[in-house]
Amino acid sequence: MSTGRAWLVRRLLLGAAQTAGVVLLIFLLTEALPGDAAVALAGDHPDPERIERIRAAMQLDRPAAERFLDWAGGLLRGDLGTSLVTGRPVTAYLAAGIGPTLALALSTLALLVPVGVGLGVLAARREGGRTDRLISATTLGVYAVPEFASGVLLVVVFALQLGWLPPTAVGTTGVPPPALLILPVLVLLARPVCSVSRLVRAGMIDALASPYVAQARRYGIPGARVVCGHALPNAVAPAVQQLARTGDWLLSGVVVVETLFVIPGLGTVLMDAVAARDIPVLQGLAVVFGIVTVLLNMGADAVAHRFAPRAGVMA
Repeated sequence: MSTGRAWLVRRLLLGAAQTAGVVLLIFLLTEALPGDAAVALAGDHPDPERIERIRAAMQLDRPAAERFLDWAGGLLRGDLGTSLVTGRPVTAYLAAGIGPTLALALSTLALLVPVGVGLGVLAARREGGRTDRLISATTLGVYAVPEFASGVLLVVVFALQLGWLPPTAVGTTGVPPPALLILPVLVLLARPVCSVSRLVRAGMIDALASPYVAQARRYGIPGARVVCGHALPNAVAPAVQQLARTGDWLLSGVVVVETLFVIPGLGTVLMDAVAARDIPVLQGLAVVFGIVTVLLNMGADAVAHRFAPRAGVMA
């Protein structure tokens, strides 16, 4: 078996083990939540006997190990479970909320790559100059601002004071129109652009000072081709790993952003499930988020291994 194929097999096995670990961890964490759906459904009549009857009807009184095996077996069949509160399949919640969440995430990623890489390359090519110092100082300052604070600031300035953009998505269903996505995407984009650009800058500075780039310049290769064809591929591996971590961050950041801008996506569904102690919905969404995270990291490792095999660590 070739080295590349052996690496791929090991990475796939590691991904499968990570997925199994995610499933087990999610079940343990949801089991540790105080209260349950029976208590929430009891409402204004939290009589212990009533709660026990509800628990029995929902099969919440079964042993944890038995419920885990049933749930994990359903996941293998593609069954994410059924809501304890409404009786709807968890997949229905996914279908209802995935549109706005995907619109936010994909819009952010579509802007993150060119903006983050472009700023990093520009700063590296002007190392030590005014442009480099300006980009470095700005990215450091923006990165220090939490998402909820930047979101509130953008709403106050661009929605309430200037009136250029709508402040929230209240009253909308499905994917919000582009005008409603501008502020949320800016909030999600701000910190990842800073981290990606700084990584690209550091990698580009090392690559531009390397012997192979100096040799390419001695051969008279144009500067743009040296940067894009020789330096950038070797500088991009750490940034690719950061992009995968950005995908992880987007899954949690989207919860904050959707709550702040009242966007009816998966983040809102997740918050409602936590409030109602609707464990199957919470577990189903958490499993989807976890599997997406594992897949993103596997893809990032593969890309990093392709550009710089020594950087393709199995993380």
